[in-house]
Amino acid sequence: MWDLVGRLGGQLRVAPSGGVLGWDMGAALALARALGVDPAPVAELLPAVEAVMVGTLNERIASGDLERGDL
Repeated sequence: MWDLVGRLGGQLRVAPSGGVLGWDMGAALALARALGVDPAPVAELLPAVEAVMVGTLNERIASGDLERGDL
């Protein structure tokens, strides 16, 4: 699961304002299947991980610690 999360950096959904909205879940589930990970637990667990990721990245963008070009 954590290998999957680490590979999802290129699947971010970003708003025109620069805020992070989340991952492309269709791509995340396809990647899980390609990696041989059962998509059912991924569908259950990934939204919780995504919520933490979104909050953290948006906080870093707001504080100036991370620029949207770094995403």
